[in-house]
Parts: sequence; structure tokens; C-alpha cells
Amino acid sequence: MTNTSDDTASAAHQGGDWLDAWDPESPDWDHGLAWKTLWVTTFSLTLAFIAWFLVSALAPVLNDIGFDLSKGQLYWLTAMPGLAGGLLRLVWTFLPPVIGTRKLVTLTTLLLLIPLVGWALAVQNPDTPYAVLLLLGIFAGIGGGAFSGFMPSTSYFFPRSKQGVALGVQAGVGNFGVSIVQLATPWIVGFMLLGGAFATAIGAPQRVVDDTTGASKEVFYQNAGYAWVPLVLIGAIAAWILLRSVPVRVTRVRDQFDILRNKHTWLMTLLYVITFGSFSGFAAIFGLLIKNQFGSDVFGAEGIDPLKYAFLGALVGSAARVAAGPVADKFGGARVTLISSAGIAGASIFTALQLNPSSADQFPAFLWGMLAIFFFAGVGNASTFKQMPVIFERRQAGGVIGFTSAIAAFGPFFFGIALASFPPVALFVGWSLLAVVGAVVAWWFYARSAAEKPS
Repeated sequence: MTNTSDDTASAAHQGGDWLDAWDPESPDWDHGLAWKTLWVTTFSLTLAFIAWFLVSALAPVLNDIGFDLSKGQLYWLTAMPGLAGGLLRLVWTFLPPVIGTRKLVTLTTLLLLIPLVGWALAVQNPDTPYAVLLLLGIFAGIGGGAFSGFMPSTSYFFPRSKQGVALGVQAGVGNFGVSIVQLATPWIVGFMLLGGAFATAIGAPQRVVDDTTGASKEVFYQNAGYAWVPLVLIGAIAAWILLRSVPVRVTRVRDQFDILRNKHTWLMTLLYVITFGSFSGFAAIFGLLIKNQFGSDVFGAEGIDPLKYAFLGALVGSAARVAAGPVADKFGGARVTLISSAGIAGASIFTALQLNPSSADQFPAFLWGMLAIFFFAGVGNASTFKQMPVIFERRQAGGVIGFTSAIAAFGPFFFGIALASFPPVALFVGWSLLAVVGAVVAWWFYARSAAEKPS
């Protein structure tokens, strides 16, 4: 059993939050507690991704409901959650051994109320200053920060042989939060959530004009935030009641920085930036990219409605992450990561060729290219998380998972500012070249027969 034998760790890990000891490699490990922890934290992580990518669902329609924002301003707005998410992940990475799973998940889930309620209020007033919108985008990053605390926390509960499946399920289902918010938003804004006395509290509707028919209709874009509040409260209560924390020897934050002296921390960070960076970055700007390249502003009545398709990318990537976990367990994470990086490179080049359309009829080719990127990104998200517990000792593995995911969370920020500054083709070609580098790294260090760290 893993004991907190030193005095400092024992004192820090006493109380109802903490298990007395935990050894997932033992034959009699409590798999029931492990899976309960996985499902509770996964539920909250899904809500976290909903909050994190709420801006990506709202940005394409802000001008339709009375705002007056340029393309550059909208791309910067979608970039803010990525900037904040990456920075907050650097903080959340080091919290699991210090405050434990129970407090971490409960408090983080409650913090999601800030961006959800904030955006619900902001969309009701087109005169909301742009600086306030940027600030709310930063608050949405709380949902991104959660990942680096939840994933290492869950990894403590499972043996190495099952971490590919467990982390693949948690991250993959959590990632569905992106497609859920992008798919649900166009539907839930179409009606009043609550009537009667609650209608005043929720706020008045907005009016939008259909680009094709010219007809106007009432919508409630505040629902995009308010609809998730009850689930957030349920998630926080469930976390407090059902979760416990694994005692880990490291109790000082500075003790966890030894991962930065290991070159494999940086190599795996590169690989996860390529995979999760693709997923999060493209998911954040997918709707705006469709609108700006194929939308009604470009092709009039024949233009493509981004809200009908934007959710598909995250849906495909999330499903691929769940499915690829067992595959990585069976064949090894490194081989799957190699295939993922090569796939992202090829799909990015193909998609780059579709970015100067002469008609909306070329949209299907662009869509298939983007879905291929999301698919290979999802596969790599799972395989890299299989590799890390194999490459690093258990104590370090949790920190590396948190650190790599923190850096990769800057994906939406990088993609947002890149598209605000450069033509889309340049972004796709550059990303393809980076993915080629990733494929070489995966093969040389991890996948070939004489690799330094076969994983």
C-alpha cells in the first residue's frame, strides 16, 4: 500500500477527505471507488469543457444579436479562454497532491458559475464593453484549468494497465462538453427556459433576422449560460459527498518541479500540443472559420450556417479519444501517437487546399478535411496519455500529465491570434509542418525498436 510515511505528508493528509492509504497496483485495489471517482470527476469535467468553449458557441452569433465586433475582435475573443485555460492549468497541475481530489473537484465545479452566469448577463446587452467580454472570456478559462487537476487526480486511482482506458474515457467524455455546448446552444436559445416569475430573472429575448428569408425571431442567448447552472450545482454536491483523496507523498509545490528537468517532459509536451492543441484550437475557431470562409457574408443565401456544423469537429475528436484508449493499451501509445501525428499533418495540408473557395459547394471537402484533423487529434490525445504513465514514475506522471495539458491548452489562444493576424492557409501549413516534427519525435524516442523510452 502507498503510505504517507513522512510526518509532513501525514499531517497534511489527515481528515475525512483523505484515504488512509492507496495502492492501485495491489490485486485487491478498490476498483469500485476508482470508477466512482472517474464518473463523478468526468461529469464535472464535461461541464468544465462546456464553460471553457461557451465563447466558441456564442462568438459566431454575437453580431447577429446586436453587437458590432470585427473579425479580428471575434478571433481574439475566442482566444481568451485558451490563454486563461493554459495559465490556470499551470496552477491546477500542482493542486491534486496538495488539496486532494474532493476539494479540488468541488471548488472548481462551483467556480464554473462565474463564466456561465457572466455570459448569460452579457449577451442581453449589446452595449457590453468589449473589455468586459474579454474578461468573461478569461473567466471561461477556469473550465480549461480544471483538466490539469482532474486528470492527474484520477490517474492516482488506477493501475498503469488500466490508465489508457480510464484517462481515455475521462478526457474523451469530458471533451464531449465542447460538442455539447456547440450543438445545444442553437437549440436551447430558441425558447424560454422558465416562465412565470422566473422569466423576469432570466431576461428579455433578443431578436435576430434570418439571412435567407429576412424573417425575424426571438431568441434567448442567455440560456447558453443559465441552462448549465443546475448541473453545475449537482456536480459540486456529488463531488463533495462521493469523492475522497489519495495521499501522495509530495506536499510542497516546489518538489513537483523536478519534472521540468526531464527531457521527456518536454518531448511529450510537444506531442500533446500537436494532438490536444489541434483539438482545442480548431474547436475554438471552427465556427468562425466556417462563417468567414463559407458563410452568408461570403456567398449570400447559399452560405453555410456555422451553427449546423461547428459541433461535429469536437464530437469526432472526443469519440476518437474514447475509442483510442483501449487501442493504445493493446498496441502501445507510441505507435498510435506516431499515426496520429502523421494523420494530422496530412489532413492539415489537405484542408489548407480548401480555404480559398469559389463557391459554397466546396464546403464538404473542407468539412471532411477538418473532421480528419479532429479524428487524428482525438486518437493522439488518448495515446499520449497512455505513454506518460509508462515513461514516468507514478508521482511524476501526474505532474507531467498536468503540465503537458496546461501547455496544450494554449491551443485556442494560439489559433485565435493566428487567424486574427495571418491568412488561414498559413496556419494550416505551419501546423502540418509541426505535426511532421511530432511524428519524427514519436518514432525516434518512443516507437522504434531501439527507442530510448518504449511506450
